[in-house]
Amino acid sequence: MLVAWRYRKRENSFIQSFDPRAWVIFYICNLFATLTFWDVRFLLPFFVIAMFVLFTSGVKWHEMRRAFLFIVGFVLFFAFVTFLTGRGGAEVYTQEHLIREFRASFSILGWTPVLKVTAERVFYAVSQAVRASSIAVMTIVIPYSLNPALYGITFKGLGLSDKFAYAMDLTMRFVPTFGRDFQLTMDAQRARGYELEKISGGLIQQVRKLGPIFVPVTIHAIISSEDIIDAMDLRAFGVGPRTWLDVLTYQNRDRVLIAVGVLILSVSVVLGFMGFGRFWVPEILFKMF
Repeated sequence: MLVAWRYRKRENSFIQSFDPRAWVIFYICNLFATLTFWDVRFLLPFFVIAMFVLFTSGVKWHEMRRAFLFIVGFVLFFAFVTFLTGRGGAEVYTQEHLIREFRASFSILGWTPVLKVTAERVFYAVSQAVRASSIAVMTIVIPYSLNPALYGITFKGLGLSDKFAYAMDLTMRFVPTFGRDFQLTMDAQRARGYELEKISGGLIQQVRKLGPIFVPVTIHAIISSEDIIDAMDLRAFGVGPRTWLDVLTYQNRDRVLIAVGVLILSVSVVLGFMGFGRFWVPEILFKMF
């Protein structure tokens, strides 16, 4: 059985007050507008929008705690690694102004680890963290705020074909369904005496010992997909246009939200072509060091 994210109708939810199609359009416009800039001054408004959406979504902390901590933690870790290595910013800046250099007191095969703290590295890491966090926060809220029963009709209403709309519906349900199957398999193996907590050895040995978990989950996912394909074939899916039980209708507030999203994207693209929003480092740092 396919399952969905922990959706529920929430009172005073900003996202749920709009047509899901309008919200998806606004999200896509905001996404591409955010990717237009590297200047942290231009990225901060998008971060403010993301935080506003988060705090007005009505989603409780305990509902999205794991997903939020994982994604935001990954973003911050990636930004920190970029700061340490200096890689990733070669296409953004060509010159670095050294603030401080840390040299290790030991050598590895004749190589001495050196950490160069430059103004460009610092602000590139900050810009990257703000940029990715703005996108991640907006993305996290969507699965918990859109009605799973409207996934297919939402994408169909955006002009996509029936096949693509249903494929997007199944894709959004895959992660929670896979997580449910994984948890059920672990509980079943524990009931049979399989002790996951005592798995030891190297990385390859640990992966081999997790076979009783991964193999059943993978086989079940394949069998479930085959069942879905057979059910769709029996209903002649793809032969002709499909009809949908639910009907979505745009309201005035939905048109306003779409217009705001298109305006944000248009202004961002124009500013980008005019040379605004490129990577920026405060000049005061150059004078201090």
